[in-house]
Amino acid sequence: MELLSGFYINIHMSYSEFSFEDLKNKLNLNLREVEAIIERIEPRKPSLLIQETLKENLPIALGIDTEKARSEMILAPVLIELRKQCNRQVSLFSSIDLNIDKSKGLNRVCDFIISHSSEQLFLNSPVFTVVEAKNDNIKSGIPQCISEMVAAQIFNRKKNNSIPCIYGTVTTGSIWKFIKLQNDDVEIEMREHFIENLESLLGILVEIVRVTNPIIQTL
Repeated sequence: MELLSGFYINIHMSYSEFSFEDLKNKLNLNLREVEAIIERIEPRKPSLLIQETLKENLPIALGIDTEKARSEMILAPVLIELRKQCNRQVSLFSSIDLNIDKSKGLNRVCDFIISHSSEQLFLNSPVFTVVEAKNDNIKSGIPQCISEMVAAQIFNRKKNNSIPCIYGTVTTGSIWKFIKLQNDDVEIEMREHFIENLESLLGILVEIVRVTNPIIQTL
């Protein structure tokens, strides 16, 4: 155990072990619930490929009902579609280590990260973190997602990446809840979004990429 800002932190702590109290007391974040993270959504027409993929995959993934099945059959295809919608100007990382500060518990593996770079060999400028909800419990995944967003923010500051804010989502694959981090302020969306409304969901994902980097050209 080590002392940090008056609080003891387990040096073996990782993203998945954060609580809402840890976010406020150890990372000094201001948490606020909002109605919507992205106010204006321009629905995006999904490709025939993602439509056919989800039509085939959704019943299987929801029937198996494991994190691995949802990750492989729902999350990965949707995020690959996001990359395609953004003209492959962003990169997608799965199960990647983001070891920023072990003393603060900002370390270990992230489920998915979207980065503002077409470079796929290494992480360059993370803007969006994706956390799979454990046991279909969206709320329990929120602290993990926010801690990963803080790590992404620190990563960008160290690299002098000019990125105004970091976004994140906690998802079961079928349900998605979005989060925004700007400086020390966190906005947690009260509403939830559903995979059945794919055009709207893709609209949010694409807008997140565009907000954090306006020069990104979309299909």
